[in-house]
Amino acid sequence: MGTMLQWRVVAGADGAPVFEACRVERPVPAGADLLVRVAAVSVNPVDVKTAHAWAAAGRPGVAGWDAAGVVVASGPDAAGFGTGDPVYFAGDLTRPGSNAELQLVDHRLVGHRPASLGDAQAAAMPLTTLTAWEALHERFAIPEAAGAATGRRLLVVNGAGGVGSIAIQLARRLGLAVVATAGRAESRDWCLGLGADSVIGHDALAGQPADSFDYILCAHDTDRYLDACMRLVAPLGAICLLTGARRAHDIQPLMRKSATLASEFMFTRSGFRTPDMARQGEILTRAAALFDAGALRHTMTRCLSPLGPATLAEAHGLVASGRMRGKLSITLGGTD
Repeated sequence: MGTMLQWRVVAGADGAPVFEACRVERPVPAGADLLVRVAAVSVNPVDVKTAHAWAAAGRPGVAGWDAAGVVVASGPDAAGFGTGDPVYFAGDLTRPGSNAELQLVDHRLVGHRPASLGDAQAAAMPLTTLTAWEALHERFAIPEAAGAATGRRLLVVNGAGGVGSIAIQLARRLGLAVVATAGRAESRDWCLGLGADSVIGHDALAGQPADSFDYILCAHDTDRYLDACMRLVAPLGAICLLTGARRAHDIQPLMRKSATLASEFMFTRSGFRTPDMARQGEILTRAAALFDAGALRHTMTRCLSPLGPATLAEAHGLVASGRMRGKLSITLGGTD
């Protein structure tokens, strides 16, 4: 069947993660899998965290959980896609990632790609779109119809990040009044350009009136922001956390308000093989229609090429810096 290239994370001489190219047997799809020829990938904080964990454990692995490509083969139980179909997906944290020429992915996690987006633009969107969509529509239980939350207020902590950038757009479509936090002038302008009604500094949360937000999406550093979020959430409101806590927190302030505290981890469905795994493919296909209709715009702000050890190292460094606006993609060939 031939071979393919993949780019693995290994431990460097100092124990830090480095990337190396290796040639492996070309995978063959079985069961519900699609075999996708990868055209572009995107790098997320989960890539950086996982790469460091693998290096520390001395366990090589293939990262990459955002991709756009074309279906080249299907397993007997895969449905809804044909050879040559353009697709995009975030995939499954428990399986080899998209930093490879070819990748196996369960068809239930795959969406038909937006026709209006190029490879690099489409690759930037799956993980953050799924996370923001699940947070708003499933954790907050806001209906998907345009204008469904008109008159309510949403606070997005870290609005210029990958998830915040798509959450602002989805929220505006739902009619929410959106306040975002940002730390730099260019991040503030980015959030306003995406549709935020106002942008405040991270430290300005302390000056916001108590009980003033129906929903709060905390997309950065639970330990730093949870106390402020509990003060700011309205009675019967909801907070959704995207990152784990490193220390214990007293959540009693939420009890009197009957406020909901939820968490969102995009890989829950694939990691636990939940009965509704196919919901993620449905969300991505639904989002593709919104991108093509101009109701959403892609959030890629930087593209590197070609995929390889040097570009992966550069991308991981940029994401780890915490100063990225939007998303960063890498194409296997030229940029687009």
